[in-house]
Amino acid sequence: MATTVFLLFIVKLSHSQSNNNTNTGDTVIRSFCDRVDAMSPLDFFRNLNSTFAALRRQLSMEGVHFARAQNLGHADSVYGTAQCRQYLPTGRCITCIDVGVSTLARCTSGNGAYAILDDCFLRYQNYGDYYDDPTIIEDVGQTAVGVCSEESSSEPTTFNKFVQEFLSDIRIATPRTSDFYVSSTRKSSSGNVTLYAIAQCVENTTQRICQSCLNRAYNNLYGCLPHTEGKAIDLGCFMRYSDTPFFKDNQTTNIIPFLKEGSSRKVGMLAAVTVCIGIFLLILVISLWYRLHRRSKSHGEEIQEAVNYSYKDIQLATGNFSEEYRVGKGGFGEVYKAIIDEKHVVAVKKLLVRDGRARIEFDNEVKMMSCVRHRNLVRVLGWSSEGPELLLVLEYMPKGSLDKFLWGEQKGSLNWKQRYDMIFGIARGLAHLHHEFHVKIIHRDIKSANILLDDDFQPKIADFGLARFQQEDQSHVSTKFAGTLGYTAPEYATHGHLSEKVDTYSFGIVTLEIISGRRCTDVNSQRPDMYYLLEDAWKLYENNMHPKLIDETLDLEEGEEEHVKKIIEIGLTCTQSPVGLRPTMSEVVLLLSNGRSLVRRKVGSKSTLTPGSDD
Repeated sequence: MATTVFLLFIVKLSHSQSNNNTNTGDTVIRSFCDRVDAMSPLDFFRNLNSTFAALRRQLSMEGVHFARAQNLGHADSVYGTAQCRQYLPTGRCITCIDVGVSTLARCTSGNGAYAILDDCFLRYQNYGDYYDDPTIIEDVGQTAVGVCSEESSSEPTTFNKFVQEFLSDIRIATPRTSDFYVSSTRKSSSGNVTLYAIAQCVENTTQRICQSCLNRAYNNLYGCLPHTEGKAIDLGCFMRYSDTPFFKDNQTTNIIPFLKEGSSRKVGMLAAVTVCIGIFLLILVISLWYRLHRRSKSHGEEIQEAVNYSYKDIQLATGNFSEEYRVGKGGFGEVYKAIIDEKHVVAVKKLLVRDGRARIEFDNEVKMMSCVRHRNLVRVLGWSSEGPELLLVLEYMPKGSLDKFLWGEQKGSLNWKQRYDMIFGIARGLAHLHHEFHVKIIHRDIKSANILLDDDFQPKIADFGLARFQQEDQSHVSTKFAGTLGYTAPEYATHGHLSEKVDTYSFGIVTLEIISGRRCTDVNSQRPDMYYLLEDAWKLYENNMHPKLIDETLDLEEGEEEHVKKIIEIGLTCTQSPVGLRPTMSEVVLLLSNGRSLVRRKVGSKSTLTPGSDD
C-alpha cells in the first residue's frame, strides 16, 4: 500500500517533466535508500508526498534554489531538503528535482533516502538533525567519493597542476561567499584548456562545515587527475570541474575578493562600520525619545546597554557548555544557565547559524534587540561573537517554558486566571513587537516552547531577537521557512508570504493549546473524528460545543466557563483565512480586554479552515 501511495505522487509529477532527455544535468550520480523501515509505511509515505510537494512549490519560485520542508503528522515524521545548482533556471531545477523524486520511488519501505544528480540533490529522513549539520548521519550509509570521467588530458603534468590550483581557489572562496556557491572559469597558461568549475554547500550550513566538506571534496577530486572531468559528491557539498562548459559564461562568480587573506573579515568590518553609523543615529533617536518620555517611567528604571562579553568568560561560566549547565534546546540552538560577574544568573543561547552573513549583522542586531523592553518579552542582556559560535546572553526564566505546564511534568497545575494572564501577556508582547517598537518585528515562530515563565508565572516571549525586521507598510515574501509545523500560518508555510498576521495565527494556536492542554499536532483520540486541535476546535465551535475543548484538569470556578468560551472564540478569530479576516495583535489585546470576539461562522468551513489550508 505504501508503494502505491508513493507512485501516485510520481505519476503526478511526471506530467511536468520536460520531454527533452538530452540534458545530462538530470543524470543521477548516486542514490541511496535506508534499510530501516518506517513504523507505519502508509502514514510515512503520505507525509513524504506532502513534503515533496512543499519542496517543489518553494523551488518553483523564481530565483529559489534551496528548500526545506517537513511533515510531522502521526508518528512517522518526514524532513526533506532539496537544492539545485544556481546556474539552473527555475524550469530545469524543477525537472531535475522531479527526476530525483522518480529515482527515489524504488525506496518503498525505508524511512530515509537521497539522490544526488549533476544539477541537484534531494534528501529525506525521519529525523531533522541533518537540517543544521548535513554531516550528521544516523541511518544513512554514506561516504564522500569522487566520480571521474574516462578521458584523460594529453599533458597530465601541466594539467594536474593547473586543476589543483584552480580547485584550491574554489574551495577557499566558496565558504566565504554569502550563499556558499561559486562558479568560475579559468584558462591554462598555454591557453589550450579552459576549465569550468563549481562548488556548492548546503545553503543553511555554517562556514566551518562548508569548508570541511569542500576539503574532502578537493581531496577526492585530486584522485581524478589527470581525467578531464571530475565530480565530488557529499551530503553537505558538491564540487565539479570539466574542460567542457556546463554553465554559461555570464554565470560566473568573481572569486578574487574571497581569496585574499582576511577578505571576509574586512568586508564584515566595512559593513559593520556602515551599519554602526546607522545604529548610532538610531540609538541617538531612541535616547531622545526616552528622555522625552522618562517622566512617564517608574523612578529608578534605567535602560542598560547590551554587554559584549568575552567568549572565554561565558565558556567558563557554562563549564565549557557542559551538559550539566544545559537547560534547554530549541530551534535556534542550545541554552545554558550561567552566573556572570559572580552574581547575575543568565541564560546563554549558543546559536545554530544558518546564514554565512550572520557574523556581519549579529552585533548590530543584538544591540537593536537590547533596546526592546517589555514585561512580556525576554530581555537581551548581551552577546559574544568572538569565538567559534555566536552567543546570546538573555534574562534567565526560572520556571522554564510554557509547554512543560501544559503537557509536561507540570501538567494540570495552572488555574484559569494564570492561563488567561498568559494569553493576555503573550498578546501584549506581540503587539509591542508589531506596533509599538520603532521597527516592526515579526517573530515567525510563536509556539508554547518559546513562551517562558518567570517566578510569578508571567509569560515572556523568547527568540524574538532572531527574527527578521519588516518596515512599516512594506510587504515581504520570504522563501526561507522559519516556523514550526502546526503553529505556522498556511500562507507562510506554503507560499512564504510573511506579514504580522503570521504571528496572529500562531498566537491563536497557542491560545487553543493553553485552554485545551493539548499539543496542536495531537489528534483527539477520545472522539471518533480524530481531528487535530485547530480543526477539532472549529468543529466544536460550529456545533456550539466548544466548552468540550477545555482542559479536563482545569477546575473552573463559577462563571469562568463563559469567559473561557469567549477566549476560545478569540483564538479561533486569529486563525481565520483569508489573512484579512484575522485581527492585528493590537486589536487582539482590545478583544481580550473586553471579552469580545470577531469569529465569522461562515468562514469556518472545512475548505478554508483546516490546518495548513491556503488562502
